[in-house]
Amino acid sequence: MADTVLYEVSDGLATITLNRPEAMNALNIATKAALREAAEAAAGDTAVRAILLTAAGERAFCVGQDLKEHIGLLAADRETGSGQTMSTVREHYNPIVRALTGAAKPVVAGVNGVAAGAGFGFALAADYRVVADTAAFNTSFAGVALTADSGISWTLPRVIGPGRAADLLLFPRSISAQDALELGIANRVVPAAELRAEAEKVARALAEGPTVAYAALKESMAYGLTHSLAETLEKEDELQTRAGQSEDHTIAVQAFVGKEKPKYLGR
Repeated sequence: MADTVLYEVSDGLATITLNRPEAMNALNIATKAALREAAEAAAGDTAVRAILLTAAGERAFCVGQDLKEHIGLLAADRETGSGQTMSTVREHYNPIVRALTGAAKPVVAGVNGVAAGAGFGFALAADYRVVADTAAFNTSFAGVALTADSGISWTLPRVIGPGRAADLLLFPRSISAQDALELGIANRVVPAAELRAEAEKVARALAEGPTVAYAALKESMAYGLTHSLAETLEKEDELQTRAGQSEDHTIAVQAFVGKEKPKYLGR
């Protein structure tokens, strides 16, 4: 894995850190490949019970595509006619978003600074966003004559509604942390100096929780967004049966009866 993305697993928590602070954590090819590898590793590791996605530095979470690299690749495409530059959506962005949204465990984004373009998309792919008070969000795509990617055309309307999403996509602009909180983009806003500690606190609490139940909650919410009430009720029955058969459910009930704090096993 390239050193532009750091990956660490500790006590059930996988921490993925974008590590190009000098470039505002912009996504060059090496970074995208490493982030895909880290996201897929965390999603597929049964020892990992929660994922924290964050970034180094104070200015940016991720400003999206590295446009300095991108312009060179576009020029090469024009010379060869290969059209390979835009394959990054299929090869990198889509697998990253699938890994984060499809992980059978909670994903927390610790947004330490600007999240723009695909960086905004990756933050929205998380289940919970802890945001520094100095952070900002920007869809960016239309500003460089591109359409949405990194799942943002799916996630953003579901988070803030289609009308507001259209406004932010058609007229890209910086959205402050406080505005993001009011819109529902941010779940929690904290002082910038406390961002990493608070995001890790949230992620570790989830890593110690009932993982099977969390996975079922993620699946049921995603299912309910695209299915009828009748179909969703059937899905809830299926998932509740699964959660009810988990060891963690038995532990939770025993702890409740015994007036004790449950110690979940994640299975």
